Amino acid sequence: MKNQEIKSLTVDELKEKIGSEQESLRKLQFAHQVSAIENPMRLRENRRLIARLNTELTARTKTK
Repeated sequence: MKNQEIKSLTVDELKEKIGSEQESLRKLQFAHQVSAIENPMRLRENRRLIARLNTELTARTKTK
């Protein structure tokens, strides 16, 4: 997800996306602990996406 796509989301959509991405990250981490996943870089990408979403959400809530 690119930054332009993130900026186009509403606050409610950001919150929903953060929740779904955190759940996805939990599942990936569990799968990686059980047996090595095919592409472990997905873990890093997912964490960074969650961070970008949280950053945008924080920036929007502080401006209001």
